[in-house]
Amino acid sequence: MTDYEEIGARIDSLIAGIDDEVARMATVVCELHHSVERFHWTGFYRVTAPGMLTVGPYQGGHGCLSIPFSRGVCGAAARTRETQVVEDVDAFPGHIACASSTRSEIVVPVFRADGAVMAVLDIDSDDPAAFDAKDAQALEAICARVFSGYSETRSN
Repeated sequence: MTDYEEIGARIDSLIAGIDDEVARMATVVCELHHSVERFHWTGFYRVTAPGMLTVGPYQGGHGCLSIPFSRGVCGAAARTRETQVVEDVDAFPGHIACASSTRSEIVVPVFRADGAVMAVLDIDSDDPAAFDAKDAQALEAICARVFSGYSETRSN
């Protein structure tokens, strides 16, 4: 069982006093990726233009460089503003196969202080049905805590 409380506490300790969102993203990704064995690709896609995500800090093999809101699991999370838990990526309409080994995926939208989506946290697993509602709830809580209070002018 994943101890998200322990991971979250480590993240909190590491980012204390760090006001840069990219540094925070890199720390979140590193801690999650190296703490949970079933996480085979862990990263953020940042909103860089209206309706467009661009790869940000990540761990694992190469990711897709850009993803429109209209495509894939990441696009669905950004577009609907809801966490996407996909047990079988091959069954997800419009799934973008950045890695042929990926079997399941979870994508959590990350919000700015004004409620706009600033990024999505994307985690892929080579295991089928690797994610559930408990993962979604814990990852949403970590993202909300780490990125609360960010505004457009503060982000870069």
